[in-house]
Amino acid sequence: MFISAIVVAAGLSKRFKTKTSKVLLKLSSKPVIAYSLDVLNAHPKIKEIIIAANPRNIESLRGIFNTHKFPPGVKVVLGGKERKDSVAAGLKAVNPKADFVLIHDAARPFITSGLVSLVMNEAYESKAAILGVPVKATIKRCRVQGTGYRVQETIDRKDLWEIQTPQVFEKDLILKAYQRFSNTDATDDAMLVERLGVKVSVVFGSYNNIKITTTEDLAIAEGVARLWKPA
Repeated sequence: MFISAIVVAAGLSKRFKTKTSKVLLKLSSKPVIAYSLDVLNAHPKIKEIIIAANPRNIESLRGIFNTHKFPPGVKVVLGGKERKDSVAAGLKAVNPKADFVLIHDAARPFITSGLVSLVMNEAYESKAAILGVPVKATIKRCRVQGTGYRVQETIDRKDLWEIQTPQVFEKDLILKAYQRFSNTDATDDAMLVERLGVKVSVVFGSYNNIKITTTEDLAIAEGVARLWKPA
């Protein structure tokens, strides 16, 4: 089985209060992106890794590859303005021999080999699988009113899940989804596959699999890093 991994690292980190790309910031002893790259690189079923970078961080990312001694097969491609544009650029670089494509956000450092295997195994059966965790918080739909917000409704969280990456798809399926819906807005790759009418399977992920979006998230990640194990 040939699995290609696309790691999306092309975001401009607009919500961060630093000029450095958030995936390059040091988290404990190493850059944020290095955590997930180490896990993916060590997984026996992943045959290639493709990094979607932006013009500002592409050279720094190449430097990280040299420091961490990643194999020469790691490819770096220039991503696009939006996340889906970056994934599309990565898909163009996928080896023709690939059977499945794994897509992961570089800003989620705390994946494990076990989680990767779980979502892969489910994708073998269903062709499309994603990680997620049940929503814990109370969720309310609100609208702007005057100078503040007003609650419109409280949403039943019983069937709500917070979706994570990595997400794994049969290669031809994810290529078809991106070709057909290339001009459609999507916050994750599974949205495009769903629009093909395909049922996407959800595998229980981990509440530690956080996405670093703001500087506050980085502080939380420092705590998680002290307990995290890649296996």
